[in-house]
Amino acid sequence: MNRKEWYFGAGLIAIFLTAYYVPWGAERVRMGGLEAFLMLQDYAREHVLLCLVPALFIAGAIAVFVSQASVLRYFGPKANKLLSYSVASVSGTILAVCSCTVLPLFNGIWTRGAGIGPATAFLYSGPAINVLAIILTARILGWKLGLARAAGAVVLSVVVGLLMHLIYLKEEKQKAADAAGFALADELPPRPLWKNAVYFGVMVAILIFANWGKPAHVEITTVSGAVVVGTRVAMNAAGTSVQTVAGEHVRVSAAEIAKIGYGGGLYAGIYRGRFWIAGVFCLLLLAQLAAWFQRAELKDWSVSTWGFAKQIMPLLFAGVLVAGFLLGRPGQEALIPNAWIASLVGGNSLGANLLAALSGALMYFATLTEVPILQGLLGSGMGKGPALALLLAGPALSLPAMLVLRSIMGTQKMLVYVSLVVVLSTLAGVVAGPWL
Repeated sequence: MNRKEWYFGAGLIAIFLTAYYVPWGAERVRMGGLEAFLMLQDYAREHVLLCLVPALFIAGAIAVFVSQASVLRYFGPKANKLLSYSVASVSGTILAVCSCTVLPLFNGIWTRGAGIGPATAFLYSGPAINVLAIILTARILGWKLGLARAAGAVVLSVVVGLLMHLIYLKEEKQKAADAAGFALADELPPRPLWKNAVYFGVMVAILIFANWGKPAHVEITTVSGAVVVGTRVAMNAAGTSVQTVAGEHVRVSAAEIAKIGYGGGLYAGIYRGRFWIAGVFCLLLLAQLAAWFQRAELKDWSVSTWGFAKQIMPLLFAGVLVAGFLLGRPGQEALIPNAWIASLVGGNSLGANLLAALSGALMYFATLTEVPILQGLLGSGMGKGPALALLLAGPALSLPAMLVLRSIMGTQKMLVYVSLVVVLSTLAGVVAGPWL
């Protein structure tokens, strides 16, 4: 019996034992099961079409249209370390993606021969160094926590990448030796470099503008004509709670609200017209495909994209279900009560920081959702050091991402990468906690 048959048999046994022994009649277990599918629904609605699908097409394009020589020149084992780590460590300032959306992009450069150091630095920084998330952190949770998050994310991306490179140095040297001859013989691209640059730039623009985040401030106009400007921290059927720019908390009942908008300014204007802007770039992409690409190239692109989708999407969906069953959606209870986590991460002990980093690593954070979650946890007694540890580990890791990384890198490399992120996030929380 081959390995695939063993895996299939083990899966059947696991399903049987789950159906037989899990007490589905218990209220909390039923709640966890409901949260699992509601979280999957949220993921499908909010992230698959606008985040994951564009990222899969970009990954497929990298695998087909980016020469291996180019990847090796900038991200390979022998690439200039200052250049490769500098580019990888600030990629998150351009790509406002979550831990799952960055996976196809990582897979694309990994399959083209990128060194494990720059590749994992890119993997961490993509979701961790999100400019809007850092600004939102500073505004809502305090400038110290925002500054610590920004500096910690940049430093951790470089340190994680360098440590991964050193741990697998022997393997990296062998990869460099194997690729040396191939890189010299790599074929020239079938079109000018500037066309490829424009082509990738347009796809990245679609990804960015289609997922443009909501502005931090909202404007709520009451029936009487008064305007409340600030950060919306809670919203339910009874009304909306807003933290104003001056730091005051104002409650506006549902009956008083005449209009909720996102104010003025360039950022808010882009948010209101984000789909129109993304649509223009989609039309530009179609024009490029018709004018610059041959049918065989487009077929290769679609095949490559479908290959990434088959490898990544089933594991992502399975991971989202498990994460939802255990921890639930942001602000919702599932199998593990939120109060348990909040009660264990007070103070600034090593254990509290480690638990916060581990919790963040297992939870799934959509882009920007970690800030309101932490706001609630801090209000329940969470320490500032553990909050930083969660901010550094949470956006970059998730249970779904771990399952996919295992299929890309192998179990050992995945575990080493996850362990480095959790340990370094923990140490950052311990060190910065007293200052915070």
